[in-house]
Amino acid sequence: MSQYFSGNRVMLLNFEFQQIVEAQSKPAIVLIHGLFGSLSNLGMIARALQSEYSVLQLDVRNHGKSAHDTEMNYKVMAQDVLDTLDHLNIEQFSVIGHSMGGKIVMKLTELAPQRLQNLIILDMCPFAYQENHHDSIFKALFAVQNANVASRKEAHEIMQTFLKEDMVIHFLLKAFNKGQWLFNVQAIFDHYADIIGWDNLPLWGKPTLFIKGGKSPYIYKAEHIEAIDQQFDHVELETLENAGHWLHAEQPEQVNLIIKRFLNNNV
Repeated sequence: MSQYFSGNRVMLLNFEFQQIVEAQSKPAIVLIHGLFGSLSNLGMIARALQSEYSVLQLDVRNHGKSAHDTEMNYKVMAQDVLDTLDHLNIEQFSVIGHSMGGKIVMKLTELAPQRLQNLIILDMCPFAYQENHHDSIFKALFAVQNANVASRKEAHEIMQTFLKEDMVIHFLLKAFNKGQWLFNVQAIFDHYADIIGWDNLPLWGKPTLFIKGGKSPYIYKAEHIEAIDQQFDHVELETLENAGHWLHAEQPEQVNLIIKRFLNNNV
């Protein structure tokens, strides 16, 4: 479980840390999940890297087993990551983030430029999106919360009224435990504009890899590519043509191969 020291506003995130002695000379790899997720979401990547690197998986604030708080923006979420790294005495690190986690990753370039080595961002770009892709999800989550149901079966029936994709329902229900959502639905809803928004960063010159799903809407417009080029100088962009936003779940072997190749070339 995470710890929250309210006096100085330090939040230590819930984590799983697989440390190997042989990798002490290499930066640790930090994995950061996306919206409505938890540290288990990037488990397939963690397992692929654990033989060569020390790997840290995190639950970001208002998600998983980490503490809930009314404040939620990329500056505080990135600071939570740094405070947790300090707690674990991790100085140098590389980081992998999916979706919202990718924006937390990018914010770290501003807060910890000397400590951060390589960035890998899965299907997200440094851009203020205008589209709301989660309206139906919020309606489903609040409906379950207001119904005071205890079982996943009951929650599933309610959610089907709002969501047609069973895969999305099953993903969300991973965070439904004993009649409660593990993530903080109200705080996420209240700060949704911050989550889809973005404040441009100073140009970042260290190795950065973006992997996008060819069927995903998050990196497909010319303005998305322009945003990447304006904020990242030493950048690679890989596309998985037949993958959507959940590219690491849809094509795990290919994603792991691309990540390993990038790290081997830059660590």
